[in-house]
Amino acid sequence: MSEHNDDDSLVEPVRRKRRRREFWEHHGERSLGRNLAMIGSLGWLVVTPTLIGLFVGRWIDHRAESGIFWTVSLLFAGLYIGCWLAWRKVMEP
Repeated sequence: MSEHNDDDSLVEPVRRKRRRREFWEHHGERSLGRNLAMIGSLGWLVVTPTLIGLFVGRWIDHRAESGIFWTVSLLFAGLYIGCWLAWRKVMEP
């Protein structure tokens, strides 16, 4: 029974690799401009939530007179969200 579970865990990665190969064979490689555009969009996906977290945290700290607690907390939360969004974008087929 454990061999069957191991086989099931390999099926999805093999299918994903086959879809990627078929996509590449049909469409070819991306152009340099498209790769640069993807790099730019990934940068904005990371920077925008990070800056939003920074500014909201600074505003809360200023209003609550709490030092830099909320600034640092929301900065890292924004960075995490931005990296997660970029990861999802990269993993799209």
